[in-house]
Amino acid sequence: MTALFAPQLPERGAREVAPGAVHVPDWLTLEQQRWITGQFHEWVQGPVPLRAATVRGHEMSVRTVCLGWHWQPYRYTRAATDVNGARVLPFPDWMIRLGRRALEATGHNAAAVGSYTPDTALVNYYDTSARLGMHQDKDEISRAPVVSLSIGDSCTFRFGNTENRAKPYTDLLLASGDLFVFGGPARLAYHGVTRVHQDTAPQGCGISDGRINITMRTTGFDG
Repeated sequence: MTALFAPQLPERGAREVAPGAVHVPDWLTLEQQRWITGQFHEWVQGPVPLRAATVRGHEMSVRTVCLGWHWQPYRYTRAATDVNGARVLPFPDWMIRLGRRALEATGHNAAAVGSYTPDTALVNYYDTSARLGMHQDKDEISRAPVVSLSIGDSCTFRFGNTENRAKPYTDLLLASGDLFVFGGPARLAYHGVTRVHQDTAPQGCGISDGRINITMRTTGFDG
């Protein structure tokens, strides 16, 4: 019954949601999604397990495993001092190449593509009850674009303005395989996830329950 009332995908062409923010539907093939999901299952085995961060005394409903640098409110560390003290897994080279392809697909020039070297990824797992409040990605020194990849159940993604959490904002459906890149004037836009749509993951993507979201960032930190 849930699938009967699942949200219908709107027109699925690539579009600029705001200056500097571009949505490219169906960017990852099912085979690529399935392979990345396999990597995710390895990442969550440790050395730092999947965990829900605590923000202002409240545990997030989204659970995260990090690569390269460990994010904890509101800083990056090499070791997960708020979990078990272990050093996080290194940032994989294939993800740098994928990030550069993502910038190319969203209209960035050759210089921006060639210099893009993300060094951390927040890999979030959303079950069907998870939400993510409106926030800015501003704990990085670098303001290089953020590359976001979605696998599994679709979600309603809210992309707002750079001034506050209120309107104007745009709600869009991010489905399995979708790419979303935001940088330039949109780099510090508030954004969040208001709903995960159960039973919308395509067969063969590697995950049948919930949503995996990978956000690649460039921290600008040394060491």
